[in-house]
Amino acid sequence: MANTAILRHGDAIHDWKMVVKKNPNDKVAKLQFEACQKTVKRDAFLKAIEVGEQASAAEGLDIQHMAVDSSYDGLKLGNEMTQEFIDDMITRFKDGKKLHRKYVFQIILAVKNIVYDEPTMVETEVMKDNMLTVCGDTHGQFFDLLEIFRLNGFPSSTHAYLFNGDFVDRGSWSTEVALLLYAYKWLYPSNFFLNRGNHETDDMNRMYGFEGECKAKYNERVFKLFSESFSALPLATLVGKKYLTLHGGLFSDDSITLDDIRKLNRHSQRQPGQAGLMMEMLWTDPQPEPGRGPSKRGVGLQFGPDVTKRFCEKNGLEAVIRSHEVRMEGYEVEHSGKCITVFSAPRYCDSTENKGAYINIGPELKLDFHKFDAVPHPNIKPMAYANQGLMGMM
Repeated sequence: MANTAILRHGDAIHDWKMVVKKNPNDKVAKLQFEACQKTVKRDAFLKAIEVGEQASAAEGLDIQHMAVDSSYDGLKLGNEMTQEFIDDMITRFKDGKKLHRKYVFQIILAVKNIVYDEPTMVETEVMKDNMLTVCGDTHGQFFDLLEIFRLNGFPSSTHAYLFNGDFVDRGSWSTEVALLLYAYKWLYPSNFFLNRGNHETDDMNRMYGFEGECKAKYNERVFKLFSESFSALPLATLVGKKYLTLHGGLFSDDSITLDDIRKLNRHSQRQPGQAGLMMEMLWTDPQPEPGRGPSKRGVGLQFGPDVTKRFCEKNGLEAVIRSHEVRMEGYEVEHSGKCITVFSAPRYCDSTENKGAYINIGPELKLDFHKFDAVPHPNIKPMAYANQGLMGMM
């Protein structure tokens, strides 16, 4: 079960085989073994066809001449994003409606081009009379995302937002969350920031629901375009030269600096893999004990308060802001104030009675924490589009 949960299907398949051999009447183990076999075969096939540079899913996609059905009752999208279109999109999503595929393609491709040209570590300041809000994981909880905007204000030219990864998977409105965040990125390209999380990756999306949701609500090409855009996302944002914001956490090597992040060519490696700087930025977690330890996830590592202190002192930072983990109060300040976790998916997966949180940062670069509760949503369970064969007993 552990190997299956961390997507090491090659290892898991041997375990399931042994369970079935030792206990041939275990129906659940048989189903897991069969599902794992299918996944290993699929992964082998996908690897086999990855020869050289793959063609983009956008190739041959003639959006300009794509017709919108006369029956479509939403606002039309031109060559630029507008607040009016976003307002109409929000209403459609709340009513259980979808965007026309033409507009989905437009939004994803526009944002892919914007974020591709951004540095691996975006650097931003909070100007006078402006505010930046940092949000953690939203995980497809669309109605809770709207609650953040209702409580804290919608994005604007003076109110920037930074979403720190894991927009998708688990929650069953992941396409709605991703499209809304992307629409705002298109509307405010220099004032709306998106960091990549460990769930903006193909293997997680295949397991935890986003691929299935894209196919169910739109088509496979939409998922492939999203996948390409995810691999183009920056991995970190430096706020006011004081707060390094990244999804996971710090590194296995004390010699890593902000310059190493700046120099990292994220475009040469679409998926983070099981080792390296990108993987650590997406997967690591803090621990209360000094030093470093093995990850409870089976991927990455855990880093102690001494590691955080050295990193901050070496790089002139006030603190590291990260996400990646549920916190019952929505946020937690650890490592003597040097490591801050923010998580923005309240009542996570409809089963964890946690609050959500976000952080407001003004020109003085003081952190203002806000907690909020989950709001009601339509009766669709989390993981509705997940790989149920492998998730049945997770």
